[in-house]
Amino acid sequence: MKLSLFGIAFLSSAAWICVFTQSSYGAEASAKPNLIPSAILPDQSLPDTASLTPAHLQDFQKPLTEARLLQSNSATVSLERKATDIAQQEEPLDSSPEEEIVGVEKLQKPTSTPVYTIEADEIRRESADSLAEILRGLPGFAVNDVGFGADIHTGTFYRGASINQSVFLLNGRPIGTNVNTYHGGTDLNSIPTGAIERVELSSGTAATLYGSESVGGVVNVVTKKGTGIRQFNGFAQLGSFSSSNYRGSYSGSLGAVDYLFSYQRFKAENDYRVPVGAANRGADGRLFNGDSTQDNYYGNLSLDLNDRNSLSLDVSTVTSRRGLLYFGFPLQRDRLDHDTVNLGLTWKALVGNGEDSTLNTTLSFNQDYFSTYGPTQAVFFRRGILNSRSFNARVEHDWQTSKTNNLRWGFDLQNSQLNGEAFSTLPRLAQLNGEFDRDRFQAALFALNTWQITNNFQAELGLRQNFTSEFGSYLNPSVGARWALSPNLALRGSWVSVHRNPGLDQLYAFDTVHNWLPNPDLKPETGSSWTTGFDVQLAKSFTAQVTYFGSRLNDRISVQSGRWANIGVVNTNGIEAALRWQVSSQWSTFANYTYTDAKIGSGVERGLQLSTVPFSVARFGIGYASNGWEVNLYANYFSGARRALFTLASDSPRDFSPSWFSFDLGLRIPVTRGLGLTVFLENLADRSYEKANRIYQPGLTYRVGLVSDF
Repeated sequence: MKLSLFGIAFLSSAAWICVFTQSSYGAEASAKPNLIPSAILPDQSLPDTASLTPAHLQDFQKPLTEARLLQSNSATVSLERKATDIAQQEEPLDSSPEEEIVGVEKLQKPTSTPVYTIEADEIRRESADSLAEILRGLPGFAVNDVGFGADIHTGTFYRGASINQSVFLLNGRPIGTNVNTYHGGTDLNSIPTGAIERVELSSGTAATLYGSESVGGVVNVVTKKGTGIRQFNGFAQLGSFSSSNYRGSYSGSLGAVDYLFSYQRFKAENDYRVPVGAANRGADGRLFNGDSTQDNYYGNLSLDLNDRNSLSLDVSTVTSRRGLLYFGFPLQRDRLDHDTVNLGLTWKALVGNGEDSTLNTTLSFNQDYFSTYGPTQAVFFRRGILNSRSFNARVEHDWQTSKTNNLRWGFDLQNSQLNGEAFSTLPRLAQLNGEFDRDRFQAALFALNTWQITNNFQAELGLRQNFTSEFGSYLNPSVGARWALSPNLALRGSWVSVHRNPGLDQLYAFDTVHNWLPNPDLKPETGSSWTTGFDVQLAKSFTAQVTYFGSRLNDRISVQSGRWANIGVVNTNGIEAALRWQVSSQWSTFANYTYTDAKIGSGVERGLQLSTVPFSVARFGIGYASNGWEVNLYANYFSGARRALFTLASDSPRDFSPSWFSFDLGLRIPVTRGLGLTVFLENLADRSYEKANRIYQPGLTYRVGLVSDF
């Protein structure tokens, strides 16, 4: 493997280059909730950067939070304060006790691409039971199989990219396995929400930091930590079709160690009525084999060694048992056992005597065990096992080299192993029965430099030099820029080179579920993705973000004639928009819209939309909150998607499923101090609709629960 000369030159000299940059850095951090990046706040285009300390500048590297959807408390931060005023004051000028502007929780470093965050409070308001349900409310995402009856067949796309073409992280470390067969993958419907503090969505130059396979973006799930205060939180919910959701957590401290432990159990029978022609419609007209059970254990230990060093250990497990529903197939009985373990140890250290240099070191282990088994149409039996394990190490140095320059650099190491078994009693497939065991080693050096060239113009330059045991070495650069045209308007853009290697299963494992053959001659998917857009503040409490996104992916991997193959070029273009408006101290509203044109550029399907990727999705919400009472109304739109996978004999691969529109209502009613009643009504119009390829959503459903905090 050879490291490119360009990569060596940058990685060895970046620290020297950034030391000599000498322009002011027009932004800073605030300890109170706020709305818009400082680059587009009124009267903040010319801050006095001489008053900013290294501690303030270090906060530039925290992600900008842009999608706190329906806020209910805290105080409005005056938009007219100078950057230096915000850095020096703890209390907002406007002390209205109930009002907070929707859109951004904290004032942090502006970036060349939008960064959205959904917090635990909003997750609770939306009554989200899984990570898939959380993501469907974020701009850019199209999730077409969530809620009742959803299985591992999530059908999740970010900007037209599939799950394995985006990077999924848990507390900044990878949880994606790059496994692609039906009975293996990042199962977003099996990741419960009880231990989640927030979910952060980024893109663009973030690929430099977290992986060149980030065609769509980077999703980072941040879990809860103990605060040292003894507290018990409980939640019990019952709902339609024998669904139940129980979770509890306990936090406190033992000496210098803060701890938090939690448990969550979700269960649903999902035996609702479905129309004729639906997948897995039983003789009684109800969904068959759609039951689901998940158990989640989570624990976190945090220790401050001294005022400059801290340790954090967290462990999470998920045990999932469920039936499988196949797109377009009549009646299947296959079961899926899915068990995951994720463990991470992080050491954070302030380097030197100041607070402008932070070193983060992480060691982690991730395991996904999949076992699919069952009879097929009562004709034959099949079983497929995939056991994916990865050991990861990461060192990152976050260095504020000057008032105008920040450098994040470091290295990643990952050793991945995949073993399993394929078994079928079908005579023509018996020759493919057997076990397999494969591994892959990957390493990367990365550096992302952020330079505030003028008060109003910021540039980002990133390089990621990758090394793999199977596909050699390759360099992926990225660039980004942000220009504040006025205190109320900023333009931004990014470009990044992307590279995704075939999964070990696509190369070496026979898929017993679909009878898909592996292909050891697969080439990596390569290409680039880009964004351009603007952030605007139309009024003190009204903000908008609009982004055009695009990508070109060569040698995309899919299935042809029952075998994994490189099918050619896919060109994706689209628009995402996010609007936030705090109408008053009690009323707030938001609207998200995403249009995605993911067009196949070569082969027999040239010119067609990628299968199961909708052209348009939208979500609108309006909420009221006062004195513990909450009312949140959501509207959802889905344009339908092409039925190109597992179609019936009478279907055309050019057909689209019908579009649909639905309303959901969430309520929170205070009972006593620390105890509340929650109600969530989904699909208020009581109309069943097709989520994806003969998979149907039931009519009106309910969830009723009690939440307690002691």
